[in-house]
This record gives sequence, C-alpha cells and structure tokens, in this order.
Amino acid sequence: MKRSSFRFFDRLRVRWAEVDMQKIVFNGHYLMYFDTAIAGYWRAMALPYHDTMAALQGDLYVRKATVEYLASARYDDVLDVGIRCERIGNSSLLFVAAVFNGEAPLVTGELVYVFADPATQTSKPVPQPLREALAAFEAGDAMVQVRLAGWDELGPHAHPLRRAVFVDEQKIPADLEWDSADAHALHALAVNRFGQPLATGRLVEVGAGVGKVGRMAVLRDVRGGRVGRAVLDALVTAARERGLSAVVLHAQQSAIGFYARAGFQARGAAFEEAGIPHQEMVLPL
Repeated sequence: MKRSSFRFFDRLRVRWAEVDMQKIVFNGHYLMYFDTAIAGYWRAMALPYHDTMAALQGDLYVRKATVEYLASARYDDVLDVGIRCERIGNSSLLFVAAVFNGEAPLVTGELVYVFADPATQTSKPVPQPLREALAAFEAGDAMVQVRLAGWDELGPHAHPLRRAVFVDEQKIPADLEWDSADAHALHALAVNRFGQPLATGRLVEVGAGVGKVGRMAVLRDVRGGRVGRAVLDALVTAARERGLSAVVLHAQQSAIGFYARAGFQARGAAFEEAGIPHQEMVLPL
C-alpha cells in the first residue's frame, strides 16, 4: 500500500489516551481513525453528511470492517489516514483505508458500507447522484461550483446561510447582519454537485480602487473542506478583473489564519465589530 494510492488524507496526532500499556496505539483506535477520516472524506467532497443522506432518503451502515496491522504508531506521532472509494456495488460501497507515518504504512483496512432505509435498515440501491459524486471526487474533479451574481439572484440562497452562521450560531443581532450594501454588492455562492448551497461572501467597491470582501459564511458541516477558500478566490479574482488595486476585509480573529493562507496581511490594531474581535487584513492585487 503506497501513499500514491490515495488522493484524500486526514491528518491526526496520536494522543496520550490512545496509547496502551505497551506504549503503542491500542489496536481498536485504528477503526476510530478510519471513521474520523471517512467524515473528512465527505467534507472534502463538499457533502454535508446528514443533509445529503436525508435528501437521498437513506443512510450508510457499516457491514464489515477489516484491519491489518503492519507496524505500530506511538504517542505524538503525526499520522496521515488515506481513504479511497474502491468499489460501488448495487447497495454497497467499499472503502480502502491506510494509516501512514511519513511514507511508511502502519495499518491498512477495508470498510464495507450498505446504503439502506433508515427506518427499516433494509438495503437500497446506491443512488446515481451519489455514485457520480464519488466517481468525480476520485477522478480529481471539482466538487463545488461558485456562482457570482447580484443579490436578486443569489440572495434567496445566501440569506439562509448567513442567518445560520451569523445570527443563529454567532448570535449577531439580525439588524447588524443585513445592510444596504447587499443591493449593489457582487455576491458569491458555492454549491455542491447536489445543488446544495454551502458558502457565500460578497465584494463591495469602497472607492480608490479598493474592494472589500465581507459576509463570508460557510456551512458548519463543510468547514475545513476548502469551500470557503473557493468563495474567497472567486471574489478576489472578480476584484482583479474589475481592475481594483487591493482587497481589504475584516477578519474575525479565529479566521486570521484562513485569510493569511490566501495571502492577506494584517494591518493596524485589532478592534471589535458586532461584539467580536476583528483584524483588518489587506491583499494587494
């Protein structure tokens, strides 16, 4: 089993609680590593698991799990767990998994899931849209599409996302979330292969050749899956195509690293906005 056999990896660090009396990772934890990586696999596919399964009127149940132990992981090792969809049957999916320490495989395994009716737990054929999404992901195809348009077109989809993230989750007062800038801003909306809205943001020209990115909201279930980065990149590209010289934004402090990885640099002192610590950041174009 080689790393090149996988296009998706989930990285983890071995915790003290996962080491047994032999000072190596207890054998049962590798199944937990596989299961955690499977969750990351769905996230990388831009598929919110529970919403997707509800839309498909089914769910996945583990039928069989096998593990082969080649070598041991130890406390504080940084491991990469590879996951690959190997085969799709009539109602089953076979995933191959492997745990690597660097280039060395430590553990390999297979997970067989059955797509079934949640009420009766009787098997059902794997839906064609799910088959196509899995095949596209393994082929390296894009899993999200970012649409750019005005509020009249994208507002009905962006509004629920922003309410869920800013009003419901972050408890920002609704009257602070909605403003007149929506009417003339360029909005971005990321949707997955099922047409589900996942993330949104907007670009407003604020004068002197500068654009401001704001209202960046990503559905909780797909955060960390690069959906937000796809929206940010689309807005920065649009600013560049409009001939703007720079893009600024007000980053929540917890998101500074996200924007820094996209090339934005902090400018000035931190400040509060809507009761949340923020940092102004800028990206010259």
